[in-house]
Order: sequence, then C-alpha cells, then structure tokens
Amino acid sequence: MAIIPFLIIFPLVIAIIMYCTRINKIRNAIAYLSAVVIMVSVGVLVCQWISKGMETITLYYNTELVDHIILAAEIVLMGVVTYLSFKYKKAWVSLLSICPTALIAYYEIFGPETREVVGHIYIDYLSILMCIIVGIIGSLIVVYAVGYMHGYHHSAHHSNVTDRRYYFFALLFLFLGAMFGFVLSENLLWIDFFWEMTSICSFLLIGYTREEEAVNNSFRALWMNLLGGCALAIAIVYFGYTYENVDLHTLVAMGTIQSKCAVICVALIAFAALTKAAQLPFSTWLIGAMVAPTPSSALLHSATMVKAGIYVLLRLSPAMSGTMTGNMIAFVGGFTFLITSFMAIAQSDGKKVLAFSTISNLGLMVACAGVGTSETVWAAIFLMMFHAISKSLLFQDIGATENALGSRDVEDMHGLLYMLPKLAIFMFIGIAGMFLAPFGMLISKWAALKASVDVRNIVLVFFIIFGSATTSFYWTKWMGKIISHSHLNGAQVKDKTKKNEMISLTIHAILMIALCALFPLVSETFVNPLVNEMFGSSENVLSNQVLFTLIIIIVVVFAVPFLAYLSSKQQTQDLKLSYMNGVNTGDNRAFTDSLGNEKTLWLSNFYFHKIIGSRKLMMPSQIFTLAVIVVMMCRIIGGVFL
Repeated sequence: MAIIPFLIIFPLVIAIIMYCTRINKIRNAIAYLSAVVIMVSVGVLVCQWISKGMETITLYYNTELVDHIILAAEIVLMGVVTYLSFKYKKAWVSLLSICPTALIAYYEIFGPETREVVGHIYIDYLSILMCIIVGIIGSLIVVYAVGYMHGYHHSAHHSNVTDRRYYFFALLFLFLGAMFGFVLSENLLWIDFFWEMTSICSFLLIGYTREEEAVNNSFRALWMNLLGGCALAIAIVYFGYTYENVDLHTLVAMGTIQSKCAVICVALIAFAALTKAAQLPFSTWLIGAMVAPTPSSALLHSATMVKAGIYVLLRLSPAMSGTMTGNMIAFVGGFTFLITSFMAIAQSDGKKVLAFSTISNLGLMVACAGVGTSETVWAAIFLMMFHAISKSLLFQDIGATENALGSRDVEDMHGLLYMLPKLAIFMFIGIAGMFLAPFGMLISKWAALKASVDVRNIVLVFFIIFGSATTSFYWTKWMGKIISHSHLNGAQVKDKTKKNEMISLTIHAILMIALCALFPLVSETFVNPLVNEMFGSSENVLSNQVLFTLIIIIVVVFAVPFLAYLSSKQQTQDLKLSYMNGVNTGDNRAFTDSLGNEKTLWLSNFYFHKIIGSRKLMMPSQIFTLAVIVVMMCRIIGGVFL
C-alpha cells in the first residue's frame, strides 16, 4: 500500500515547497491542490482497506534505513528546540528535549536487538478513523486558512504582525504529515518521533506572531508537551529493555494481563497523553494557544494535537480497564470535564469559550477511555468524531466573524443572525452540535452517562451530570446572543468571508448534519466493529430504536424552522409590546423612563468572573489534580515493586 508513505511524506514535501514559495497566488494554488490531494489520498486509503475486507493490516517489517533517518530527524528536532530555548532565554526547556532524545538514541544504538520483527505500520478501524479526521478536517482548515490569513494580514488589528504566510502554511502541512505518521505507526520509536514533531509544530504555530505573549504561551505549550514526551521515552526504553520489543499492541497486550513492566509503561504513556490532551493540570497550554491565528487554533483543537492524546488513551484503554491507572485517568478526565465547564461559563471571549469547552469535552473522552469498557469507548469514539467537526466549524466561524466585526467577544455577537446571517447559521449549527438534542455530542454524552452507570462508577456519573449541565449553560448564553434582536442600532456590517472560507464552513456544516442523520449507520458499520476489534465484543449503548427516533427529531428540528419561515412570508407582522420599566417606544428596543428620558433596552449575559473564573479555579484545580496524579503514580509504581 504505497498510499501510506505517500500520506506521510507528501505533506512534508509540500511544507518545504510552501516555505520556499514567497508569491502568494502561487502558494495559495499549491495549498488548494495539496489539500485536495490529501483528501483524495485518504479516500484511496479507505477504499483499499475496505477492499481487503476491513481487516487489520501490518506493513513494513524491515525498515532499518528509515529507522536511522527518523533518529537523525529526532536529533535535528532536539537541536531546533535547544537553539530556540537559548535564543529566547528559556534554556531549561531544552533539557526536556535533550534528555528523552538522548535516551532514545542510546537505546537505538546500544540497546538490545528486537526479539521479534513486527510491522511498523498498523491499519485498523481506529487508525482509519483518525486518518479521516486528519485528512478531511485538516485539509478543509488549510483551504479556510488561505482566505483567512489574507484578511488577517490586511486587518488593522494585526498590522504589527510580520506577514510570514509561507512559514505558517509550511507548519500546517508539516503538522498534517506528523499526524498521519503518528496514527499509522505501530513502532513506539516512530510514535515517539511523530509525538515530538507535533509538539514542536504546535509550539511554532502558537508563537507565529513573535509577540511577547505568543512566545511565552508557545514555550508553555512546549515544555508541558515535552514533559509528556519524557514520560513516553522512559516507558519505551524500559519496555524495550525488558521485553526486547517496542510494539504498541504488544505493550497493550502485556498491560491487559497486568505484566509488572507493562503496568508501569502504560501508566507513564497515559500520563504523557494527559499532557497532549491538555488535561488538568496541563490545560493552560491550550488556553494560551488562543493567541495564534484562528486556523492554527482550529487545527490544534479538532484534527491534530489534542486528538493525538485521545488516540493514545483509546489504544491503551483495554490495558487500563479496571486498573489503578484507569481509575487515575478516569478521575482526572472527569474532574477536568466538570471544572473547565465552570470556567467556560465565566468567559466572554469566543475563542476562550471554545478553548475551555474543548478541554472539558476532551476530559469526558479521557474519562471514557480510562474506564476502558466497550460501552465507554463506544461513547468516546462518537464524542471524538462530533467534536472534531463541530470545533473546527466553530473556530473557523469565530475567525470569519472576528474579521467582520473586529471582535470575537460573545457580547459583540448580539443579533449576529441579523447582521451576518450566514455566519450566524453556521455558528448556530456548530453550537447546536455541541449540546442540543438530537445532535451527536449530546447523544454521546448520554451514552457515556449510561455506560458509567452500567459500570457503577458513581464519581464519573457525578462529573458527567453536573459537567453536562454547566455545558448547557454557557452554550445557551452564546446562542441567545446570536438570535437576540434588542439594542441593535441598524449599523451595517460587511461580511468579509472569502469564498474558500465559505466553502470550508459549508462542508463542515453538511458533515455535522450528515453525521447526525447517519448516526445508526455509522454505529453499526464502523464504531461497533472498531470496539469489537479492541475488546472482542460490542453492543450499542443506545438501541437502534432510540437512534432512529433521534433521526426523526433531527428532520423535525430543521423542517419546522424552514416551514415556519415559508409561512411567515405570507403573514403580516403583529408586534406585541412588552413592559420595559417605562413606556415602550413601539419596537421593544427602547422605553421612556419616569423622568421622560429615552433609554435603550440593553441585554447582557452575566459571567460570574469573580466566582468561577479561571483566576479563581485554575490554580486550585491544578494543585489538586497534580496531587492526585503524583499520589496515584506512586501507588501504581510502588504496587508493582512491593
């Protein structure tokens, strides 16, 4: 299957071409063409896999030359991190790259020979799903980025940012290539290399503007992810020396039977995944990533960085089922889901709301993977699918809205439906997809709740119930601002959304609706076999009758507003005046008070900044979760040796 190396290498080659191409029109054309090629290539991969019976495929057994190239590339990455760390006077960060790279290099050069040669590439349901997410969503973000970055650098708000679009697009494609390599690799040494690649790509994207805040936030993201990389490297070397094997599925199999070495290695890699998935106490790196241009935020949140952490935990979930490591992961994920939902309520910056909600939803996925049963993994898979589409759609919409309004504050989106109707509808679909029935995220949360009840995990049930309630709170506030009509001054707002941005937004909206409508089919033909492949058995957490009922509700949800709109065109408007603490002026937007002064009715959300804001909750939450992780890791490691 030559398409596999093509998917990994092609984006890397395009990244080099992008960096070398300084003419915008030529670079844009290459970006469009390359995005289409990547999507088509993913389609070819899926078709080839289906033609082979949708069976597990392992490829590339003798890869000595490639192994040497990857080791050399990893040393180069270490050199880049070291150089930039010293350049920006953060030399200590370089140690987090030097130490694991040296450890991996020592193992590869002086370590034991692999006892059993296994394939370095592994293709199954989960890796195919990840390739679809990376290839389709990631490529659409590239298409969107072409128009967005043009507006970004021509906006007065970013006039002080040097135009380095050649560098930005190079990083986007480099990121996609790294993610393809990461999700298709079976060899832990390869996984470690692509892990470091994703960490460094995110670091460079976050620091794109080179402003002081961006540099500081980028280094925070770097050291937190490199810390996870250290844990990953230690686990690989320890497992390799013990079993003379660095195969991911061998590690999971040994962890399932509670081999002492494998138990420690699974715990270390699960800890590393927490850093990548931005779980407490490591959540601040993803929040700080908001300083980067919107396409990088969309990519980090939907198709690449954080999904890499979820992918690893899903791979490890059979080995974590019913173990202390699984309990640790489930607790940290559930707690993160609840606390960051509270913090999201206190945010008025649209991108920060999305950031906290991303961390929150990732927490639920992490918790499901930690429980490690077929039911919770079924729920986690659907959560990941819906979250990838919805968050990419919302981030792109926020970016387009910001270009038009000059602000991304939720309060400034009051009446967006009347000012920028197209963007408002896309935003409405994205938000509805995150919390409203019958959209997929709510169905998946329902499934996660039911699965948690079935395994009698009372703590996780508590986290899901109250976390879901707070989730509804902040999404409802935002949705209410979009459709509100009061205090609009009639000012015209020009929609600056480019055609390519609109194409990406439209496709995302279609994908969201289609995935909801095809929920039972996707469950039956893809997710159930995926779970069965991992656990040996699977069953629908929600019955087909329930799922088909939800499809009917979806049709009604979209049909009723459309029919109401057609009906309203034939009717005359009969506006009922409401009491407004004075004499209504006649349009429900203003009133005359008792002193004869005309006042405008102004609606605004309450954000509880001083009660549940991140400044109040973040530090205590970080200290608490760090203490939980330290205590649990000590118990896991101590329990093995005592």
